[in-house]
Amino acid sequence: MAKPAFIELPTEKIPILYEDRSVLAIDKPRGWMLVPFSWQKTAHNLQAALTSSIAAGDFWARSRSLRFLRFVHRLDADTTGILLLAKSHGAVDTFRNLFESRKMDKTYLAVVDGMPKEPEWTCRLKLASDEQSRGRMKVDARNGKEAETFFRVLQAGPATTLVEAHPVTGRTHQIRVHLAQSGYPVVGDELYGRTNRRSPSLALRAIRLAYTDPFTKRKIEIRAPTPQFLKAYGFNQATN
Repeated sequence: MAKPAFIELPTEKIPILYEDRSVLAIDKPRGWMLVPFSWQKTAHNLQAALTSSIAAGDFWARSRSLRFLRFVHRLDADTTGILLLAKSHGAVDTFRNLFESRKMDKTYLAVVDGMPKEPEWTCRLKLASDEQSRGRMKVDARNGKEAETFFRVLQAGPATTLVEAHPVTGRTHQIRVHLAQSGYPVVGDELYGRTNRRSPSLALRAIRLAYTDPFTKRKIEIRAPTPQFLKAYGFNQATN
């Protein structure tokens, strides 16, 4: 039985970027939240949509004999790009450990306001939840958790800059907070951006994951396409 190269949900088709016996990687569209299946406060719960589709025996899942699929890391709702999903409970724990032990190499593209003064820099500001604003993170040098992100300028536009981000740690909103604190918030960021500049969407995309498969010991590299993202924000330089 031929396996379709996408996950077909009632509202859209989600491209599958990579697949093996343990995991499946998708190109997550904008707007989907990554919360537990039981969390019913939104119609855009990706885990619930996937679980329901598998239970219904939809062809994309049936052709793979899938009975289980769960995210092993998170992307913000409005961040697009590579999302890794595990095909078994054991794989969930194993791959989550790769992220938590910093053995997963992650690359993002971000379009930011302004032009960074340095072509490369590293931000190591500690982060904690903001008790005064639910769902928001803040810099907290005393009680925050360690966070580290390396940034590199790729291309400058008239008012914005294309930046490559490599988060070493995986704190909530890490890239967004570190860029905002560096003075260059992500375009379209309503939480940490500048109120005088609005964009219809958050200009942040996960474009690469690289790791050693914990089961087969093979080197794995997964990439997401970038042309549409670059064009949407006025950039056309190849980045991968």
